[in-house]
Amino acid sequence: MRIRIQGDGDELALTDLQGWLSLDPQARRLSVVPVSRPGATMSALHALDIVFEHGLDIANFAVAYANWRVAKAGAATHGARNLTYGGTTVDISQLDHAQLADLLRRLESESTDPGMPLS
Repeated sequence: MRIRIQGDGDELALTDLQGWLSLDPQARRLSVVPVSRPGATMSALHALDIVFEHGLDIANFAVAYANWRVAKAGAATHGARNLTYGGTTVDISQLDHAQLADLLRRLESESTDPGMPLS
């Protein structure tokens, strides 16, 4: 399963999240690929593509992302909050780790069972 975390105009948030994931003992094994947008911004970081190969990867990412949001709660971080999977984009900034893991599992199930509702 591949998801994309959008920069939402806050490239520093993406860079910070990428660093956080690389330092987290459980999340560092995830495949995290920076996506740059060529153009006037000289390849500014636009998004992070994250690949989950196992169900445990979802849980590890969810915990690491939720911890990152808590650690950055006082900062003026407004990026790295929109998750895109296929044609679905969701604001994940208010989800705790259990809610985020559940959402990712439902999105993954949705890709194999299009009749399953997300809400």
